[in-house]
Formats: sequence, structure tokens, C-alpha cells
Amino acid sequence: RFAVSVGYWKDPYIQYFVRQAKERKAPEINRGKLARYYARVHGVSYLIKAFLKKTECNCQIVNLGAGMDTLFWRLKDENLLPRKYFEVDFPMIVARKIHNIKSKPPLSKPIMESHSGDSLLIDSHSLDSSRYAIVGADLRFSSDLEEKLKKHNLDIHLPTLLVAECVLVYMTPQQSANLLKWAASTFPVAMFINYEQVNMTDRFGQIMIENLQRRQCNLAGVEVCRSLDSQRERLLLNGWETARAIDMMKVYSFLPQADVKRIEGLEFLDEKELFEQLMQHYCICWASKDGSNL
Repeated sequence: RFAVSVGYWKDPYIQYFVRQAKERKAPEINRGKLARYYARVHGVSYLIKAFLKKTECNCQIVNLGAGMDTLFWRLKDENLLPRKYFEVDFPMIVARKIHNIKSKPPLSKPIMESHSGDSLLIDSHSLDSSRYAIVGADLRFSSDLEEKLKKHNLDIHLPTLLVAECVLVYMTPQQSANLLKWAASTFPVAMFINYEQVNMTDRFGQIMIENLQRRQCNLAGVEVCRSLDSQRERLLLNGWETARAIDMMKVYSFLPQADVKRIEGLEFLDEKELFEQLMQHYCICWASKDGSNL
């Protein structure tokens, strides 16, 4: 929300989910983090739009651990909605999101506009319209997840894009392997995008882990975040045909340079080295399984 308010990218919907913090964060925390968020939003969005264009939107998206994400509304504004867009998160998070949607017309109206057919289903822990569904489920149990998604009309024969941003790292390696295996074996044509930490065995990575532990935040799956190779391997070992991984410094260098110059002018960053280290400790990985040669 703060990054959007100072102009890093446009998101007219985040204000309805997240309150603006009163105090301004310390610039040295800010600048590195905000530019990383900027690279993450653009990098993930680039891959999502490539998939939507390749399938001509005749596909579905499953956003795993979606939280207060606003992607559905942004895609609708760009006329890029897939056949159906699913979000999954813990029931408690889902209840909060549904409450916001019900009480804020700028969120509920686009769902109604894109809806056709029978009456829209909405209760405290799930929402189901013809184009958008929110499901309360625990990603560590894929049989429960599949059952709930199918109840909301998941079509396993449609090309499917699954997105997980900072989600797998909070699951044990076995739990995330089960989820990846389930996705690879369920959909004949699919792509998986994963954004999370990498290079976590060096000193910088260890300090990141210690800082998170001090805040009672345990990264249960951090051992898979050893390197770009370990990230790729996990995908290939769990049924995906191709897998690629690049760190966020690389992503940052691929972004349109005129826009990068613009965001670098938003807030002064003198700690270039620290910024580069931070960017080298996050990555975007993507894998595909392509039964029909898309």
C-alpha cells in the first residue's frame, strides 16, 4: 500500500484491503524493499500476462495463499480475465477478504459485472461467482484443496496457471513437494509461478532467517531455498517438465529501463550494495507442463 501511495506502480484496489500506515518507514528499509516489491509485482505480472495471452484467456488461474491480493480486479480492468480466477487461503484470511468485498462497492461491483448464470454464492468462508472464487483451505492438505476447488467449478482440463508468492517457504519441504506434485499430476496443461527466498545458506541469508525468527516467523521450507538450482530441482522432481529460476536482481535488470529510472527517482538509495544483496536473496521460478504444446 505504501509503495502504491508513493507511485511505484498503480493499484486502485489495495486501499480497500490495507489501511495506510500512519508513520513513514525508515528510508533504508523502505527503498530496498519497495524496489524489490516493484520487481516482484512486475516480474510475476509479466509471466501471468504471457500465459493469458498464450491461452487467449481460455484458462484458469489459481492464486495459492492469495491473502489480500488484488490481481483479479486489475486483470478485469485490463480486459484480461481468465475463464475463472480462484484464490485460496486460510479460512480466517478468506473471511476477512470476503467481509471487505461485501462492504466495499468498488470491490463487489466488478465481481457482479463479470458474473453470469445462477445466483452468486457467498458465505463467511467462501465466495463463488462464474468468474471469481475464494476458497478457504489449508494448502498443506491437497486432497482437501482439490475437493473445495472442484466444488467451485475448477476445470482440470483447462490450461491452468498456479501462482504462489512467499507461500511454499512456510510449508515443510514434504508439504510443498506434495502440493507441487498434486498440481503437476492434476492438470495436463499447466504453469506454476513461485516467488520466494533463495541463496539462504550464506551469511546474508542467515541474518534474514535470524531476523524473522526474532519476530516468531519460522521458515519451515527454507532448506529448499539454498540456490536457484535447488529451486529448479524441486519443480522437476515433482512432475514438472521444464523449470527456470532467476534472482530478483536479474528480474530488475530485465524491466523497462525508463520505468526503473523513474522509480529510482522516487526515493534516494545510497546503499546500492545492500540493495543488490537483498535482490539476490529472492527469486522467481516458473515451471510448465504442456500436454498440448502451447
